[in-house]
Amino acid sequence: MDDFDLFPFNSTICVNFRHLLSYDPDLADAIESEYVRFEPYLRRATKEFILSNHPELDPSNDGGGGGGHSRNQVRTYFVALYNAPTVLPVRALRTGTIGRFTSVSGTVTRTSDVRPELLVGSFRCRKCGLLAPDILQQYHLTRPALCRNPRCQNRNPSEFHLEIRAGGGGGDSGGSEFVDWQRLRVQENADEIPPGSMPRTIDVVVRNEMVERAKAGDRVVLTGSLVVIPDGNALARAGDPARASATYAGARAGREAATGGGGGVRGLAALGVRELTYRTCFVACCVVPSDMAERVKRSGDESDLDDNYKVNLMFQLGNGVSGWGGDHPKTASEVAMEFTAEEKQEIRRMKGEPKLYDKLAESIAPNTFGHIEVKRGILLMLLSGVHKTTSEGIRLRGDINVCIVGDPSTAKSQFLKFVHDFLPERCVYTSGKAASAAGLTAAVVRDQDTGEYCVEAGALMLADNGVCCIDEFDKMEQHDQVAIHEAMEQQTITITKAGIQATLNARASILAAANPIHGRYDRSKTLRANVQLSAPILSRFDLFFVVLDECDDVADYNVAKHIIDVHRCDEELVEPPYSKDQMLRYIRFARTLNPQITEESRRVLIDCYRRLRQGDTMGRSRTAYRITVRQLESLIRLSEALARLHCDDDVKPSYVREAFRLLQKSIINVETEDVTFEDEFGETDGDIGGDFTGNNGLDGTAPTAANVSPDREEMRSRPEEE
Repeated sequence: MDDFDLFPFNSTICVNFRHLLSYDPDLADAIESEYVRFEPYLRRATKEFILSNHPELDPSNDGGGGGGHSRNQVRTYFVALYNAPTVLPVRALRTGTIGRFTSVSGTVTRTSDVRPELLVGSFRCRKCGLLAPDILQQYHLTRPALCRNPRCQNRNPSEFHLEIRAGGGGGDSGGSEFVDWQRLRVQENADEIPPGSMPRTIDVVVRNEMVERAKAGDRVVLTGSLVVIPDGNALARAGDPARASATYAGARAGREAATGGGGGVRGLAALGVRELTYRTCFVACCVVPSDMAERVKRSGDESDLDDNYKVNLMFQLGNGVSGWGGDHPKTASEVAMEFTAEEKQEIRRMKGEPKLYDKLAESIAPNTFGHIEVKRGILLMLLSGVHKTTSEGIRLRGDINVCIVGDPSTAKSQFLKFVHDFLPERCVYTSGKAASAAGLTAAVVRDQDTGEYCVEAGALMLADNGVCCIDEFDKMEQHDQVAIHEAMEQQTITITKAGIQATLNARASILAAANPIHGRYDRSKTLRANVQLSAPILSRFDLFFVVLDECDDVADYNVAKHIIDVHRCDEELVEPPYSKDQMLRYIRFARTLNPQITEESRRVLIDCYRRLRQGDTMGRSRTAYRITVRQLESLIRLSEALARLHCDDDVKPSYVREAFRLLQKSIINVETEDVTFEDEFGETDGDIGGDFTGNNGLDGTAPTAANVSPDREEMRSRPEEE
């Protein structure tokens, strides 16, 4: 406790359950089997331990004389146990786990407002004025059953009023104690749902400093206990309750029941007594992001790690931040503190390797053969550009949106599935045909507890600071596509319905896959004529990739050979240059960098944008939409992503040229590559790009021109096996 000021907690101490298990197995076993019974005593022991080591924190020693620190107002301390031996899914919570110390994993889908909860109440009798202090509250308001004054003998609970003096005073003056309270709706993770089953949900209650540690879309690991609480909402549901009355019919029914005739014994329902039902709820003492919980579990004992790692771990536990993204992004030094010495050395080695751009791109979806240009675009989308805020408070988008259009059986959905499985959290996979406007953005539903309207997060809100993968994007209805216009550019969702007016964050990259209108892509038509998407939607995508299924002997041989190797489960033949964990660590570190645009790169950006505009006005490009300032911003974002890929603090001109090459292929050359009548005018696709379509300056290799096919030049470069 010497470094108390380092931790953001005021009244919560974090305890690793594995440390408790190794220190005192009997105590750990008792807590695990009867956690609800031991929890008040754990809080009491924690308070005694803190006050014995820090007497200045005791509010009773203040004497009411001011000058005290804000922490001496704390009267109750909490214990947050984490790193339980086993983590259960939501579906595994049964009656056998009631009252036991349990750890459960899931995805937060809804959060309530932070409300005060009465933890310990002090009630004063209205008749005699005697105070009944320190009455423990259990899930509902509990008043004294009898006044302590032997002369009063007040037995009416309504004659006791609550003393509202939260945490104040000290001594014998009493006072009620309130803590923050929040309800979370947690749904089981998508990878834990059995086939053919619906996802299960459970209500989770968090208290004190664990509120606001998770928001909708976070994958978390909760530690606590499953409890049974009265279902008060069942008493207030639709339908008038039965009431006892002295009507003639009631009296006649009573007489008939007494004499044995009529309808027999009516039971308590005739007296207006309803059946009290119960429901389960999970009371969590600690909320930890799933990726941090995995790192703690994988590292084992934290004693072999340096002190900086321990301090940073406790800081993350206090703030409830995630490793992939958040409202307050981490710096490079903070992320580096979470890595071990071997992992830091591995990142340095990867940074200095030649052809890093190609190796990282080949590690994207290794089971999919070819499509190197598509993999490069997805890699840059994962790295993203730099988010900026102007002096006027306007936020500039840094996320990169990518759309893949192509013939059937060209592995479009495989890229989406890979990204969904690759990211540790905040990645949502949905289908355009089965998605509505409310499901993609946000829905307004009625809260079952309060009866008020509340906002339930949609796919784009759940993917905040992540990636939203939308398959069958062209099958979406027109009004549903219009609903995501604001989310794709301004990265916000504005809701004005049911008396709720709010602006929600949707800072997510969108990876979409679409099919041509007539089944196969018609190269004689533009992209707009092949895809059923509106011009505003098309302009909001940074990169378009058209993948064609063409007949080619060399390409068909290499694709068939690769697919057979995958079905044979021969990992050596499909082993990528870098593993998934290596990619995640490198991308996570690279996303913390904020490269700056140099003066030379600024001139190259202006020249590239000018060439794109000239090609558009002269009719060379025949693009699906006009070249606008959005394409210039796409160039900037792609250049910054390339600088992050090389862990460079400056955006070099070579990065701008490579970004221009990707953008040119996606919006210009894709429709006009094989159109022969343009040769009559002496104009080819290479005239627009100039020198920028040559060597990109990154890896010493010239880009291939076959961007719409599964990289035929790359396939031919591979030796054929006899």
